[in-house]
Amino acid sequence: MLGVDPFYDNGNPRFKGSYKNNEMHGFWEFFRKDGSLMRSGSFDEGKQTGVWKTFDRTGKLVKETSFS
Repeated sequence: MLGVDPFYDNGNPRFKGSYKNNEMHGFWEFFRKDGSLMRSGSFDEGKQTGVWKTFDRTGKLVKETSFS
């Protein structure tokens, strides 16, 4: 997410992760403005891979999606 501010205006992170060759790579986490974890999973040079998990605002797992 190059070019996107990694923080909300309240200082909480929007996302955390690494890049490889300017592509999202490795484990990433995406957060809501209130700071709660919304989604997590891995990228392989910009492509979603493996199991991605989606959480509700209380941290309860609500969905798992598999990518090959």
